[in-house]
Amino acid sequence: MNVVIPVPLKIVATFPCHFIILIQELFIDTTLSILQLASLTKTYSKYLEMRFDKAIRLFGTVLFIIQTLLYTGLVIYAPALALNQVSGIHLWGAVISTGVVCTFYCTLGGLKAVVWTDAFQVVIMVAGFLAVIIQSVLLQGGVSIIISDSAQGGRLNIWDFDPNPLRRHTFWTVIIGGAFLWTSAYGINQTQVQRYVSCKSLFHAKMSLYVNLVSLWTINLCSIFCGLCLYSVYKNCDPWTAKRVNTQDQLMPYLVLDILRAYPGIPGLFVAAVYSGTLSTVSSSVNALAAVTVTDLIRPYFSFSEQQLIWTSKGLSDGLACSCSDLCLLLQAAISIFGTIGGPVLGLFVLGILFPCANSKGGLAGLVSGLAISLWVCIGAQVYHPLPANTRPLTLKTHGCNFTIAEAALTNWTSLYFCPVGTLVVIAVGLAVSLLSGGRTLKLQPGLTVVKEDLTCYKLYKTLKQKVGVKFIFYLCLCYNFCMLFYPYFQATRNADKLDLVGKYEKKSDD
Repeated sequence: MNVVIPVPLKIVATFPCHFIILIQELFIDTTLSILQLASLTKTYSKYLEMRFDKAIRLFGTVLFIIQTLLYTGLVIYAPALALNQVSGIHLWGAVISTGVVCTFYCTLGGLKAVVWTDAFQVVIMVAGFLAVIIQSVLLQGGVSIIISDSAQGGRLNIWDFDPNPLRRHTFWTVIIGGAFLWTSAYGINQTQVQRYVSCKSLFHAKMSLYVNLVSLWTINLCSIFCGLCLYSVYKNCDPWTAKRVNTQDQLMPYLVLDILRAYPGIPGLFVAAVYSGTLSTVSSSVNALAAVTVTDLIRPYFSFSEQQLIWTSKGLSDGLACSCSDLCLLLQAAISIFGTIGGPVLGLFVLGILFPCANSKGGLAGLVSGLAISLWVCIGAQVYHPLPANTRPLTLKTHGCNFTIAEAALTNWTSLYFCPVGTLVVIAVGLAVSLLSGGRTLKLQPGLTVVKEDLTCYKLYKTLKQKVGVKFIFYLCLCYNFCMLFYPYFQATRNADKLDLVGKYEKKSDD
């Protein structure tokens, strides 16, 4: 996912809760993805056929293709905006050039080229971030000033516990919605699954997830701090409000040109960073689309040789990359549909992995129901625009500029909840239909559902049991429960002391 442009502007405009995602990734990267490795082959949809039937596999494949085409179009659009702002190149020229570059090395190198270019592009992304961060810190006079400006502007206020599902980006929407969305992206998405199954063993796949976790933290921390720098530099003169840029997506390129114009090559480094984030996502998506199309839609119905399948896959890489480029203008719709489609598919996998009684009838009914409900919520959110009270736009000021300035509907949920809604509906409907259609008597082959031995927490418990013994774990849990039992008392005493001090201070002031 390209975070070079979207995350900083979200920090500036509406999204301080993005900090919480750093905590989520610690749990998401080590859950559902690991549990499925033993069951998957070349494509993630193979599990759907093994667990349910062929019809559900094809349904899942079509949904994945639609989802990935839309999302990849969105990702291509980001660097096109950056290049248009920095160099003046026409927007569509930048879009087409992105598609051509991705098509070239995806077609020639396949998955190996995708993986190696991703590793190189991470270095470029971090370098671009650091260039912006270092110059911003020097310009503002230190990190502490940037943090102070961000805190005063409300950009560090992540503890909004409003449970209203119509509110954008509260603590709960990010924790709940983000958890489902990240699990969908890393657990059952072909772009990630193809990397897991290409590893030598389950151990290597797990290690790749942990390494990926460190990279994600690094990239997200850099992008978040870039957002804070962006706000601090323009806290009194917002370029978007002052009509210096056409869209918020151009704020980061505008900052780069503003503070790094005197350093030849550095603005180009930032453009390279934007393109690195995009190319890594687009190349993975194109490769995954080609693999799924060949494996699920061509190989079973056409008697092609291996060489013919290879050339077919390369041709699909070309065609699918062009299709992604044509869909680049569906910005908000692509974000919404990513959660709308990913949620029901995630629910289908959870249904198959965690519930042995789930059968093909329940899976199909749940998938259709979940997709219908998710689309209803998504379309409603596009038709009925959210109120400002629910989007929580933060204040953007222009008084420091030195130039001339030019009721919510029920379906209008935050887009982060599209994925959980679809997932939960699939599980609920799928379980109900499965139980009513004889799911209790269903017999499955081993390895298609999760057992306790697959859980990381169970393996950790077994290790602790062997190393330190059961008694130590028992006493540790006992001490923890004892502390939790008396915690409210200590908290109440502490609050009473604070109130007492406040009362004494007020009394002294009155005197």
